[in-house]
Parts: sequence; C-alpha cells; structure tokens
Amino acid sequence: MDSMLKLQLAAFVLLVCAVQKARGDAMVTGGVICDQCKDGEMTLFDYPLFGAKVAVACPGSDGQMTVWKEVTTNWFGNYAVRFSGSQDLRNCIAQVVPGSSGCGAVAGPAQSLDLFFSLFNMDMYRVDSLISQPSQPMGFCQNSGSHGSSGSPFPPAFQVPPPSTPTVTFPPPPTPVVTFPPPSTPAVTFPPPPSPSVKLPPLPPFFQASACPYQNWLMPEYKCYWRIVVPETKVALAFGLPAAERYGTEMTLWEGLYGKGDVYRTLLREATTALLNSFNSIQFKYSPPSVKYHMISALMGSSQDALLTALRFRRANYGAGDARCNFTTCK
Repeated sequence: MDSMLKLQLAAFVLLVCAVQKARGDAMVTGGVICDQCKDGEMTLFDYPLFGAKVAVACPGSDGQMTVWKEVTTNWFGNYAVRFSGSQDLRNCIAQVVPGSSGCGAVAGPAQSLDLFFSLFNMDMYRVDSLISQPSQPMGFCQNSGSHGSSGSPFPPAFQVPPPSTPTVTFPPPPTPVVTFPPPSTPAVTFPPPPSPSVKLPPLPPFFQASACPYQNWLMPEYKCYWRIVVPETKVALAFGLPAAERYGTEMTLWEGLYGKGDVYRTLLREATTALLNSFNSIQFKYSPPSVKYHMISALMGSSQDALLTALRFRRANYGAGDARCNFTTCK
C-alpha cells in the first residue's frame, strides 16, 4: 500500500512540474482596418490593412508607457504577438504606429487588451479593431467635408444648448373633412403558383454543403476539385511566413496532405484539407481567411494550441453536422 501511495505521489509531482514548465505564455491578437472615410466605423469603403505596424505598450514603474513589442499585420489585416514569461498585460495597450501603413499617416486611438482566456497562466488577449486613416476623407465618402480641416473622426465636445423661451401655441382651427369616392382599381391577375411537380434545378456544387477528408483530396479522380490552389502550390505561399519558418519554403500542399506522426505535420495536413474544402464549398465551417488565421495562430502558439487546432480542422473536414463529401468522379 505504501509503495502505491509513493508511486501516485511521484506521478502527481511530475504532473505539477509539467504544468509549471508550460506556464507563463501570453498572446495578443487583433486586426487593423483602413478607415477611408475617417468616421471611426467599419463601412463598405474600409478594408483590412496589410503591412501595418502595431505596437504593444505597457506602463513602467514610473507610469510611462513603454513599447514592449512591435508586429506587422498579415494579408488579412490580422496580427498576433506572443510574450514569454509570466506577464500581466491587462494594463497594456495596442496602437497602430503612425505612418507605418499605406492607408495614411493618421493612427486611430489606442485600444486596451482584453483577457478572454487563461489556463495555467497561458493567457490570451484580444484587442478591438485598430484603425489607420488618411489625412483627409476620400472624395467618394458621404459628407466627406463635414470633418473640418483637421479631419478628426471624433465628435466635438458636447455642449448644453442655452435655455429657450417657452412659446405658447394654439391648435389650428378644425378643417372640414371632405371625402371622395375611392378610384376604381383595375383588376390585376397573377400567374398561378408553380405546380408541386415542377422541380427547381439543383444548386451549383460551390453552394452545396460539402466536407471531404484528406484521403479524398489525394485521389486522382477528384483532382478537378482543386480550386484557387494546385497540388504544387507551396505551403509557405498558402499560409504565410510562420508556415515558411516551420515547414520550409519548398514543401507543397500535396506533400502536406501526407503529414502524420508529428503534431505540426498533422496540423498541416488538416489545415490544408480545410483550406481546400473552404475553396470548394461556401457552406464549409471555415472560410479561407479563417483557415489561414487559425493556422497562423496555432503555429505561433504552443504545441497544445497546434493539436487543438488540428482536431478542430479534422472534425470539420469529416463533416461536422450534416455536411457530406459531394465529390463525383472528374470527367
């Protein structure tokens, strides 16, 4: 009995050590948009900013804000910053570095970091959308001249209007009601509803719900379903710089579909499959930008993040819900 207790105690100590070793990581994620109309809101004319620099600043011992890290947004205007060690970032802010983007030299207000996930001191913070603006609103914006010479997107300080002298109003005299006979309305006839026997044509394949596992994408008879990307497309081109650092610049998506035996190769296999499914069906659980965003976030996180993301992709690829693989043999 004593030996069994000692064995359990040793296992518990090892578990605690493993947890302690994984502690202390923090990640900050968000996005940047170009506010072309300088209205401080996301409108039809605004778009995600690629290549904008975002600075994360935290207060020092003297209370002054100090930039801890800078990062550049990806093609979809998103960014992710990782901090190692036990860091409390709840008093920190994120802001676009002025003049660092093609949108303009004016940076919007800084945003605070919102802690939305914490486990064993592995913290994840999200930031509301940051904005960058041109010096003046674009000419196609409605009321583009209403911002004044400064072009500030923020309203002027609220002022209380002076009290007005009350006025006495009297109701108008009653107006006699005159009624007229309603005009005659010509009869309108509508065609009868279609007969139940009439069948509408099926939706095109892209609009149908479909999800296929990686084995299907490897079959030669289904190669016609590769859209936007081809088997020879490089992994680094499809998923960006973090993927190039992990898998190199020469690996293709076709080679990535054979990944197994390693958590990051499994992640690549399922992410590639999810990307192909998102290009094949608009009803797939993930859109193409969403697949790339989750893939990059997993590569910049821990191995546990990579495993969880791979499992989520795998579940979607095997038809989570009612989606089935709609492949038919290519002609």
